[in-house]
Amino acid sequence: MTSFFALLALVNAFLVVSAKPIHTLKDAPVENLCDTSVKSLSGYFSVSEKLSKNYFFWFFESRSNPKTDPLVIWLTGGPGCSSQLALLVENGPCSVNDDGLTTKSNPYSWNSNANIMWVDQPSGVGYSYGIKNDHNQTEVAEDMYHFVQNFIKAHPEYAENELFVFGESYGGHYAPAVSNRIFRGNKNKEGLHINLAGVGVGNGLTDPVIQYQYYPAMAMNNSYGIKTVSEDAYAKMVDHVPTCTKMAEACQMNVDACQYAYTYCNLFLTTPYSKTGLNPYDIRRPCGENPLCYDFTPVETFLNAASTRQALHVSDEVKEWVSCNNAVNVMFVNDWMRDFQEDLVPMLESGIRVMIYAGDVDFICNWIGNKAWTQALTWTGKSAFNGEADMPWQYTDAQTNVQKQGGLVRTGNAKVGKGSLTFLQVFEAGHMVPMDQPAAALALLNTFLQNKPFY
Repeated sequence: MTSFFALLALVNAFLVVSAKPIHTLKDAPVENLCDTSVKSLSGYFSVSEKLSKNYFFWFFESRSNPKTDPLVIWLTGGPGCSSQLALLVENGPCSVNDDGLTTKSNPYSWNSNANIMWVDQPSGVGYSYGIKNDHNQTEVAEDMYHFVQNFIKAHPEYAENELFVFGESYGGHYAPAVSNRIFRGNKNKEGLHINLAGVGVGNGLTDPVIQYQYYPAMAMNNSYGIKTVSEDAYAKMVDHVPTCTKMAEACQMNVDACQYAYTYCNLFLTTPYSKTGLNPYDIRRPCGENPLCYDFTPVETFLNAASTRQALHVSDEVKEWVSCNNAVNVMFVNDWMRDFQEDLVPMLESGIRVMIYAGDVDFICNWIGNKAWTQALTWTGKSAFNGEADMPWQYTDAQTNVQKQGGLVRTGNAKVGKGSLTFLQVFEAGHMVPMDQPAAALALLNTFLQNKPFY
């Protein structure tokens, strides 16, 4: 979740990791922590014994029917931010109280009707560790493929459950790449068959070539009428769009061009916004003094407490949990401007469902750019998707049973197979939809998992 702006100041940072050979597996029940009403597991699976890369996860069974409910993998973006942060402030079974020592139940947790795990990746993120860091989505996808394989080998009771891969923010890179690797593994009959059923991306960076073109619009012509920059700054942003687009297109052809595109596009299309002091994740609010624009101190206190670490079986190799590792972030500078929407096409054509949702007050991965790339995506359902109107999306609050207006939505189906693409604009939500609109987030998840129509 680290902002685009922070990375420019971190070009000379280095990643410090352990060089010791370490254990490959520790996977055990979690006792008396967060949600004691369901089975919970945490620990590590090795994704590369040679490089001693060990990925941490925290898993909760469904509060409904764990034997048949889907299995969801959540990947927080950054790159470099811990998925455990999302668990505790967005969509997990509990949240941390202000004392940083205790928790309270989240009635809108995403394990309401799904088995779900939050995975820290790549190495150096959250509680995960190893002697080599990933730099691109080929490495990310390969490591996560081995993680999923190892999890299913250790827990065959979930092998038949439908699997959904969700990513947020830079997870717009992760989720398509990881799910595509699982898809190819199934197709090539590698390892265990994984019952991949769908992919979800929330306020993601997936198609930078298109998405960067819409920063001026979000800054000045958003649906809330908030003019975040001056007329002069807006005009200059618009002027820089063609060059940014050409540089981003060059990045798709030659990785050596990617850092130039990253620097130019962020300097001229996101920096004008950052200078306003507004929160890049919510245009309605100032950022404040915290680097991430939110105060996650209670979560940091909780996850660094000795009692928490012991309960979660955290390795002694991990000295401190931090919400976002900026050194990891820097390692992806040549990956940032790469497009990953095409990874979704073969899956859509093969019956796998895709949902792209976006809170509509987020600037940095805004709904306008996300909607634009879904409309530009070349697949057999393109005409059907673009021919749909933006329909009102109504949902029923799982706790109050009150029906609410949640946003606008459209869905298109592939001509062959049962694959579908859904785009959902979520009203009055920022970068982290489950944090801002928890009832709506749970409703959109369950509608998607159950393959029900949104309208």
